[in-house]
Amino acid sequence: MEEEKKKRRIIKKLKNKYRLVILNDASFEERFSYRLSPLNLATLLISFIVLIILTVSFIIIYTPLRESIPGYTDVSLREDLTRMVFKTDSLEMELERSNAYLMNIRGVLNGNPPLPKDSMQEEAPVEISSDPSKKSKEDSLLRDYVEREDSYSLDDESSTTGQLYFFSPLKGTVTNEFDVSKEHYGIDVVAPKNEAIKATLDGTVIFAEWTVETGYVIHLQHSDNLTSIYKHNSVLLKKTGDVVKVGEAIAIVGNSGELSSGPHLHFELWKEGKPLNPVEFVTF
Repeated sequence: MEEEKKKRRIIKKLKNKYRLVILNDASFEERFSYRLSPLNLATLLISFIVLIILTVSFIIIYTPLRESIPGYTDVSLREDLTRMVFKTDSLEMELERSNAYLMNIRGVLNGNPPLPKDSMQEEAPVEISSDPSKKSKEDSLLRDYVEREDSYSLDDESSTTGQLYFFSPLKGTVTNEFDVSKEHYGIDVVAPKNEAIKATLDGTVIFAEWTVETGYVIHLQHSDNLTSIYKHNSVLLKKTGDVVKVGEAIAIVGNSGELSSGPHLHFELWKEGKPLNPVEFVTF
């Protein structure tokens, strides 16, 4: 009975009404008054605290302010960082493969046999891009190395070249002859549109890319330190590292590059850094 009386007294005190009055200190004029009980006051305080908690939670969850809280990171930011790490690793691997291929190609240009694929890690894909701006630094260095005609010696040709049988890369009309004095180290052959260009000898593709001046270009390394070059193609059918047979189609005649004025093939033959006149070895 006493416990019940105590509970009733506590509940009664909580429900007792009190008046909060604000008076003017000079005139004692009542400015504001409000009736409340301890229970109402507790309810108001709890509601105010809950409102503050909800407001802070909303700010943390739905505004960028959450990123300033230690230990709280945006999920999308973590995903972006993860993708960047994977992409960086992939780029490093591609760079290593490209460097290995570049060293192999330079060795082939110097007359060394091509290295086996297993010694160069995984084969790096070579994409043929129609955008001249998508050239790597290594490609530019290689292109400069291969096409430095001015630095090559123009002395006597090797007598062993005549022992090889050269297949005509394209049947057509020769419109521009070989002329060293004009730095024209090959011949221009005009042929019908979409005509296939064929390998003049068995060999290995050491360069197959786009250049600004000569468009799509493909270089073949042959035995006896011979190199054949095919310029201004519309499409390349082979990529760097491919082994081709004599007479096999390697490109399609085209009009690509700044130095081309119509569909034709610019064909060059080089031996140990010396340009050869193609008409002396090939019948077009």
